[in-house]
Amino acid sequence: MALFLVQHGQSLPKDKDPNKGLSEAGIHETERIAQVAKGYGVHVSSIAHSGKTRARQTAEIFEAALKPSGGIHESSGLSPLDDVTVFADTADSTKDVMLVGHLPFMERLTAYLITGSIEGPVFKFQNSGIVCLDKFPDTLSWVIKWALMPHIG
Repeated sequence: MALFLVQHGQSLPKDKDPNKGLSEAGIHETERIAQVAKGYGVHVSSIAHSGKTRARQTAEIFEAALKPSGGIHESSGLSPLDDVTVFADTADSTKDVMLVGHLPFMERLTAYLITGSIEGPVFKFQNSGIVCLDKFPDTLSWVIKWALMPHIG
């Protein structure tokens, strides 16, 4: 089973929206990536997001495309500076769960699950992009299985 990590879509600047909701570009980019994921047959059982508006809006777009049976819900521990070690200890590798959050949390969580340390990133996230982690069958270590990013280069 897989863990799908998503950095929220592009948001509006604080002076235009104090809650920093998604920009029009962020909405369109997230919708595009969600539809590509749907086209590839990506299956998620549920989607958890941080309490921030931009993460919730991103999760709602993925929910509309991927239709997880467990729906979406807000989860504590996904804010930008939360302790990834606490969250990693609760990561359930038996379910296909999507987490929608922020940097640097997502990069640190990926590094921690793969290397055991939050230092030294192992993947450069993009807004609206998906990084799929899975357990390697022989060692049960987390690995990056694939990534779907809005931009290459």
